[in-house]
Amino acid sequence: MQDKEEERSLINVEARLKKEGYTQDFRVSEDNRLQTLTGDKTYSVEEVQIVDFFRFEGETNPDDMSILYAIECTDGTRGTISNSYGPYADQNIDAFLKEVEDKGKNLDKSDK
Repeated sequence: MQDKEEERSLINVEARLKKEGYTQDFRVSEDNRLQTLTGDKTYSVEEVQIVDFFRFEGETNPDDMSILYAIECTDGTRGTISNSYGPYADQNIDAFLKEVEDKGKNLDKSDK
Protein backbone atom coordinates (compact mmCIF):
# COMPACT_ATOMS: atom_id res chain seq x y z
CA MET A 1 0.00 0.00 0.00
CA GLN A 2 1.33 3.41 -0.95
CA ASP A 3 1.87 6.00 1.76
CA LYS A 4 -0.87 8.68 1.66
CA GLU A 5 1.62 11.53 2.16
CA GLU A 6 3.77 10.27 -0.69
CA GLU A 7 0.69 9.99 -2.94
CA ARG A 8 -0.36 13.56 -2.16
CA SER A 9 2.91 15.31 -3.01
CA LEU A 10 2.70 17.53 -6.08
CA ILE A 11 5.60 15.80 -7.80
CA ASN A 12 4.15 12.32 -7.30
CA VAL A 13 0.66 13.33 -8.47
CA GLU A 14 2.15 14.98 -11.58
CA ALA A 15 4.16 11.81 -12.29
CA ARG A 16 1.06 9.62 -11.92
CA LEU A 17 -0.97 11.89 -14.20
CA LYS A 18 1.80 11.82 -16.85
CA LYS A 19 1.64 7.99 -16.76
CA GLU A 20 -2.13 8.28 -17.29
CA GLY A 21 -1.59 10.39 -20.43
CA TYR A 22 -1.71 13.94 -19.07
CA THR A 23 1.52 14.83 -20.85
CA GLN A 24 1.05 18.48 -21.85
CA ASP A 25 1.75 21.44 -19.61
CA PHE A 26 -0.68 24.33 -20.07
CA ARG A 27 -0.81 28.05 -19.37
CA VAL A 28 -3.51 30.68 -19.97
CA SER A 29 -2.58 33.12 -22.72
CA GLU A 30 -3.21 36.86 -22.67
CA ASP A 31 -6.16 36.39 -25.04
CA ASN A 32 -7.87 34.07 -22.49
CA ARG A 33 -7.13 30.75 -24.17
CA LEU A 34 -5.57 27.62 -22.74
CA GLN A 35 -2.23 27.12 -24.48
CA THR A 36 0.29 24.29 -24.47
CA LEU A 37 3.68 25.44 -23.18
CA THR A 38 5.15 24.47 -26.54
CA GLY A 39 2.76 27.09 -27.95
CA ASP A 40 1.56 24.99 -30.86
CA LYS A 41 -2.07 24.59 -29.71
CA THR A 42 -4.62 26.82 -28.00
CA TYR A 43 -8.12 26.07 -26.72
CA SER A 44 -11.21 28.11 -25.89
CA VAL A 45 -13.31 27.56 -22.76
CA GLU A 46 -15.72 25.43 -24.81
CA GLU A 47 -12.89 23.06 -25.82
CA VAL A 48 -11.68 22.33 -22.27
CA GLN A 49 -12.88 20.04 -19.50
CA ILE A 50 -11.50 19.79 -15.96
CA VAL A 51 -11.18 16.07 -15.25
CA ASP A 52 -9.80 16.31 -11.72
CA PHE A 53 -7.96 18.65 -9.36
CA PHE A 54 -5.64 18.29 -6.39
CA ARG A 55 -4.87 20.79 -3.60
CA PHE A 56 -1.52 20.90 -1.82
CA GLU A 57 -0.29 22.72 1.28
CA GLY A 58 3.30 23.71 1.80
CA GLU A 59 5.10 21.55 4.34
CA THR A 60 6.43 24.49 6.35
CA ASN A 61 3.99 27.27 5.48
CA PRO A 62 0.22 26.88 4.95
CA ASP A 63 0.37 29.98 2.71
CA ASP A 64 2.29 27.88 0.16
CA MET A 65 -0.87 26.25 -1.15
CA SER A 66 -1.25 25.22 -4.75
CA ILE A 67 -3.79 23.46 -6.91
CA LEU A 68 -3.13 21.15 -9.86
CA TYR A 69 -5.79 20.61 -12.53
CA ALA A 70 -5.96 17.60 -14.86
CA ILE A 71 -7.35 18.93 -18.16
CA GLU A 72 -8.73 17.23 -21.27
CA CYS A 73 -9.41 19.09 -24.52
CA THR A 74 -11.90 18.19 -27.24
CA ASP A 75 -9.13 17.05 -29.60
CA GLY A 76 -7.93 14.50 -27.02
CA THR A 77 -4.98 16.55 -25.74
CA ARG A 78 -4.53 15.95 -22.02
CA GLY A 79 -2.33 17.80 -19.58
CA THR A 80 -2.06 19.79 -16.40
CA ILE A 81 -2.02 23.37 -15.20
CA SER A 82 -1.16 24.51 -11.70
CA ASN A 83 -1.85 27.67 -9.77
CA SER A 84 -1.30 29.08 -6.32
CA TYR A 85 -4.34 28.84 -4.13
CA GLY A 86 -5.75 31.86 -2.34
CA PRO A 87 -4.34 35.39 -2.43
CA TYR A 88 -1.30 34.44 -4.53
CA ALA A 89 -3.34 32.86 -7.33
CA ASP A 90 -2.85 33.90 -10.95
CA GLN A 91 -6.13 35.67 -11.71
CA ASN A 92 -6.02 34.76 -15.43
CA ILE A 93 -5.85 31.04 -14.66
CA ASP A 94 -8.60 31.35 -12.04
CA ALA A 95 -10.91 33.27 -14.39
CA PHE A 96 -10.39 30.83 -17.29
CA LEU A 97 -10.97 27.73 -15.16
CA LYS A 98 -14.03 29.29 -13.48
CA GLU A 99 -15.53 29.77 -16.96
CA VAL A 100 -14.79 26.11 -17.73
CA GLU A 101 -16.46 25.04 -14.47
CA ASP A 102 -19.48 27.28 -15.11
CA LYS A 103 -19.84 25.87 -18.63
CA GLY A 104 -20.11 22.38 -17.14
CA LYS A 105 -22.75 23.51 -14.66
CA ASN A 106 -24.92 24.92 -17.45
CA LEU A 107 -25.27 21.60 -19.29
CA ASP A 108 -28.84 20.38 -19.59
CA LYS A 109 -28.73 17.14 -17.63
CA SER A 110 -32.38 16.29 -18.36
CA ASP A 111 -31.40 15.00 -21.83
CA LYS A 112 -29.56 12.04 -20.29
